[in-house]
Amino acid sequence: MAGLGSENDQKKTARSHGPHFDMNPQTPVLRISQLDALELDSALEQLVWTQFSLCFQNCRPGFLTPLEPELRVLLHLLLWRFTLYSNSATVGQSLLSLRYHSKFSLSPRYRPLSPRQKLGLAVLTAGPLWLQERSHRLLPYLGLSSQGSGSERESGLLHQGLRNALTLVAGIVKFTNLINFLVFLRNGRHPILAERITGAQTVFSKPNVAREVNYKFMNRELLWHGFAEFLIFLFPLINTKKLKATILSAVFGGERASGEGAREGQELWKECGLCGEWPTMPHTVGCQHVFCYYCIKSHSIADPYLTCPKCGAEAGQPKLVKLEVEMTDS
Repeated sequence: MAGLGSENDQKKTARSHGPHFDMNPQTPVLRISQLDALELDSALEQLVWTQFSLCFQNCRPGFLTPLEPELRVLLHLLLWRFTLYSNSATVGQSLLSLRYHSKFSLSPRYRPLSPRQKLGLAVLTAGPLWLQERSHRLLPYLGLSSQGSGSERESGLLHQGLRNALTLVAGIVKFTNLINFLVFLRNGRHPILAERITGAQTVFSKPNVAREVNYKFMNRELLWHGFAEFLIFLFPLINTKKLKATILSAVFGGERASGEGAREGQELWKECGLCGEWPTMPHTVGCQHVFCYYCIKSHSIADPYLTCPKCGAEAGQPKLVKLEVEMTDS
């Protein structure tokens, strides 16, 4: 009876710890899930920054520009305080049922990040971005502001050396991030370097969680993508000018024949069929319409299958026409 009672007490204790007690940190997490969590966190920060900027939209332009790096770091720390610091998980990880596990813990059970690990993760995430944006303004404060030609020369050399050092450090950091990402693709752990340094490992927040893929939306995206590619391939093959002229002649053909028959012979030779102005060096292409030489020549060069935009007839070689203009005294 005593053994049965102790066993029941252990089950109650395990149940009181919730799902994290049964969670196995050794269960591998999909690489795409970890990358999706990072993308969701980045989108959240951008959304918060956009809403924060709208609060100052009535101020003068560039009001937030001098303090933009510091404000971004402040918003990042606020998000860190109410997400990662509270439950060892960012917003993106919470949406995907993930959280951080302390890799430095020797216990096989789940262990949340320590406050030092959380702080280190925040500093290593926001610090390099702030330093990269503020490096051009920090250089003058690090040099000597003495007077004299010799001191100015030494100050210039110092600034150049510091600038080269920062460039070298930035290159090393980018190369290290690249190596870390290649290692992540190999073993599926620590997509960013800050997680590897602080010992933060992404694990499932619930036992037996599997990534569900909804193929309905995927099929819809593939369908629309294929349809868009088909339209992009089809549209250049359609002679829109000829199609438009055919439709207009079919719809308004009778009205034009009755209403414009009287003035057709007078108006056709007074305007270019392309630009609508008085034809300069008038040419014809085989139909009754007249075009400027430069208009019809440039269009025929651009489109070998050019048709008359007025009647839809196939355009032949431009031929010079002579207009007889009768001058009358008014």
